[in-house]
Amino acid sequence: MPSTPVLHSPDDVRRLAASGDAVVIDVRDPADFAAGHIPGAVSMPDIFTYLAETTPEGLKTLQQTFATLFADMGLDGKKTAIVYEDALHTRYGASCRGYWILRYLGYPAVGILDGGLSGWRRAGGTLVTDVTHPTRTEFPLRINPALMATYADVRAALGNPAIRLLDNRDRVEWLGESSSPYGVDFAPRKGRIPGAVWIEWYDFMKVTDGHAAFRTADEIRQLAASRGLTPDDDIIIYCFKGARAANTYVALASAGFTRLRIYMGSWNEWSRNEALPIEPGLPKAAAPYCGAA
Repeated sequence: MPSTPVLHSPDDVRRLAASGDAVVIDVRDPADFAAGHIPGAVSMPDIFTYLAETTPEGLKTLQQTFATLFADMGLDGKKTAIVYEDALHTRYGASCRGYWILRYLGYPAVGILDGGLSGWRRAGGTLVTDVTHPTRTEFPLRINPALMATYADVRAALGNPAIRLLDNRDRVEWLGESSSPYGVDFAPRKGRIPGAVWIEWYDFMKVTDGHAAFRTADEIRQLAASRGLTPDDDIIIYCFKGARAANTYVALASAGFTRLRIYMGSWNEWSRNEALPIEPGLPKAAAPYCGAA
């Protein structure tokens, strides 16, 4: 986790945008963006909708796709990228996913609007409907592979007590009742990656009057400890497509966890590969995976 602040207050964002030193990125649906957005913001719904594959070819496509998109938005390595959504708990971690993707691509200055549009409105921020047309630039691509876990990394981690798997999907997905947030049968298989422990992503936040904020560092460490996770552990986080996992990544990193990776393909990729094992039905005990006899 970088030493620079990750969560930026509405006042911080307002100052950065006014000085021309920031690109403010809205990850919501185009219709929501058109209905009203932060002044000067640009629309990039792909941050939320993109489904990644973690094969070598899939990673190359991911890198090229987002390097091009961010170049189109004027991210040149000097301006700070600020990502926002409706609120931290309402769009499955979309703003945190944008933050994590930029960090994976090696962008030097990136943050999240604390509280999203909910926080912006609470601070008296206004919304506009006019569209900003940024000048395309050269995006400084410097991949940070330490942040990414591939399906091969996860498969190799099965049965390895030195690597912990954290599933932070919604309860119905963990219990094998639904395959995804997109629908019960959107993915071909339901269940869990064997040996994973579970903390529902909502639990890392407190919600007051519709406004979500991350819990304190002590509370986050206590929550993680309840599943046997410590700040020194090597942890791979997964959800359905790496958005909720990114929200949890930000929460854990803020609490001092330093060895964190996101399995970007997550359940969407894992469940579609019949060669990869799953635990279906109700959870047995999130016991260590021992593989086939």
